[in-house]
Amino acid sequence: MTDILSHNRDAWDKQAADGNRWTLPVDAARIARARAGDWSVDLTPRKPVPREWFGDLKGARVLGLACGGGQQGPLLAAAGAEVTIFDASPAQLDRDRLVSEREGLGIVTELGDMADLSRFASGSFDLVFHPCSNCFVPAIRPVWKEAARVLKPGGRLLAGFCLPVLFLVDEEKDEKGEIVVRYKIPYSDLEQLEPEALRKKLENKVPLSFGHPLSDQLGGQLDAGLLLAGYYEDSWEPGVSAISDRIPCFAATLALKP
Repeated sequence: MTDILSHNRDAWDKQAADGNRWTLPVDAARIARARAGDWSVDLTPRKPVPREWFGDLKGARVLGLACGGGQQGPLLAAAGAEVTIFDASPAQLDRDRLVSEREGLGIVTELGDMADLSRFASGSFDLVFHPCSNCFVPAIRPVWKEAARVLKPGGRLLAGFCLPVLFLVDEEKDEKGEIVVRYKIPYSDLEQLEPEALRKKLENKVPLSFGHPLSDQLGGQLDAGLLLAGYYEDSWEPGVSAISDRIPCFAATLALKP
């Protein structure tokens, strides 16, 4: 039986070693601009998050949930937040430590499973920033429940995620410009991917992916006691994905804890 957490931890360590775009730390120039008030961060591939979603970051306690890579967390810290980055990949956390030490940002890094935040007391954070990463866990309702628990009343959850349509199509054909509907939602690499393709993913340490229905992505946040207050959609850059060229494949939400 595949240990999903361990496999994806090792897979993201490999992604970091290979220079995946989501593992490249921000440079000193962006940190300097963020300190001067000029900053933006992403929850999805292309669109920056509206600044008003964050509220006042000065002194805000921020949890970057499954947010390693030295990208968003350091910019939020440079903008004045007290940032903790929580991620399953040691190599991704190394990126945040690198930028934090280089720039004197004081970022705290924590290794673990995004669905288990038991080390944090309830009401520990003013804001949880959760970029597009819950496609790497088979169940997301526990993630929303834990995120809601660690938020203080009045706190904010900013989350990015893949829309279900992305997982309906054959990925290899999609990248070549052809749309072939092959799978169903909920989607699991372990259950629906062809045996040879799955074997290659496991052997080559490619992250395992899971496609979740909106009843879990949006309904799960509501069932965790959060109130949705903002929403937008996004896509890959043109030419990357045939399905994404035709319909948005990513979304971001702002949710509030009453």
